[in-house]
Amino acid sequence: MTALRSILGDLARSPAAEGLDRSLSCRLTDLDEVVLGRLSSGAVRDLHVLPHGPAVPKADIRLTMNSDDLVAMVAGDLHFGQAWASGRVKLEAGLRDLLRLRKLL
Repeated sequence: MTALRSILGDLARSPAAEGLDRSLSCRLTDLDEVVLGRLSSGAVRDLHVLPHGPAVPKADIRLTMNSDDLVAMVAGDLHFGQAWASGRVKLEAGLRDLLRLRKLL
């Protein structure tokens, strides 16, 4: 959770995310868990973990990665843009959100 808070905090503080109020999820494939939260007012709030499955609500902005890649991004060993371009990290969102968030890549 600490690593995820770091990555999502960077996302929330980015000028590209300014003014966004969206639900957010991060699926950690190797742990078979989904972390849900809310991106609003320059922060990520209400993070909680659910087991991956059909009962997980679909968030506006969805990240998918494994926990090793998450830790590598926090440590600075893996850049988000490189991880996304290579398919190690998936980012799904509506077209408007993707256009705003592309500056992060």
